[in-house]
Amino acid sequence: MPHFAHVSLILAPDRSKLSKRHGATSVGQYREMGYLPEAMNNYLALLGWGDGTENEFFTLDKLVERFTIERVNKSGAVFDSTKLRWMNGQHLRARPSEEVTKLIGERWKTSGFLTVSEGPFVEELISLLKDGIDLITDADKVLSNLLSYPLHSTLQSEEAESAIQDNLPEFCASFLAAYDSGDLVGALEEGQAGWKNWVKGLGKSTKRKGKSLFMPLRLLLTGKLHGPDIGAAVVLLYQAGTTGVIAPEVSFVTIDERVKMLREINWETLSKDHVVKETASTV
Repeated sequence: MPHFAHVSLILAPDRSKLSKRHGATSVGQYREMGYLPEAMNNYLALLGWGDGTENEFFTLDKLVERFTIERVNKSGAVFDSTKLRWMNGQHLRARPSEEVTKLIGERWKTSGFLTVSEGPFVEELISLLKDGIDLITDADKVLSNLLSYPLHSTLQSEEAESAIQDNLPEFCASFLAAYDSGDLVGALEEGQAGWKNWVKGLGKSTKRKGKSLFMPLRLLLTGKLHGPDIGAAVVLLYQAGTTGVIAPEVSFVTIDERVKMLREINWETLSKDHVVKETASTV
C-alpha cells in the first residue's frame, strides 16, 4: 500500500494562504506562461523540503534519489514567483542546445518576428540572447529589444551625457567616413573576425580604446548604451537587414537606415540641450 503525507501550506509573499488573487493557480496557466514541467517539479519540491545542502537544481530522478520525509519542514513555505522564474531559466539552459534552439526559433516565427525558425542566423541569435531568457515567452521581448533602435530617446537621456561630452559628434563624423569608405560593410560581411579588425583600425584612427571606443560605437549602431556583446550584435543586425529573415511586419531599422538617421542629427542643438539640462539640474 502506498503511504501519503501532507506537506505544510504554501503561502503567499504576505504569508497569507495562497489563492487566485495572488496570480496563476493551475498547471495549465503556468504552461501557457512559458514554464517548463521540470522547473515546476523542481520548485514545488523545494517548498517545505530540502536535501540539507545549498543545491537547488534537481532533475526529477535526482529528487527521487534525495527525497526523505524526515526533511519536510512543518512551517509553511512562501511561494516566490521570482525564484520560480529564475529556476525555469536554469532548467531551460540545461536542456540540449538544439532543443532550446528549436523551442525559441519556433516561438519567434510563430510570434511574427522571423520568417524562419532554424538555421545559422537563429542559432547565433539564441547564443547571444539566451542568458536573458528565463521563460520561452521572454524570447519575444529580448529579440524586440535587440532589433529596436531608440537612438533619439537615448541621446536625450541623462545617461548619454558623458558619451556626448566625450566628443561624440567628432567620433560620429569619423564613423560615417569609415562607413562611406565601404570598409564597415565589408567587415560585417566577414562576420565577427572582420568586425574585430575593423574596430581595431577605427580605434587607431580615432585614438580611442576600451570604453571610450565601444560606448559610442554601441550608441551609434544600436541606439542603446547597454546590451549584449557589441560585435555579435552588430553582425546579426547587419544580417537581419540583408538576408530577409526579419518578418516584413517588424519595424526593423537596418544598418543603412541607422546611418541615414545619424547623418540627420543636429549635434550642435543636441549638445546645447544637454548643457541647459546640466545647468538646470545644478540650480
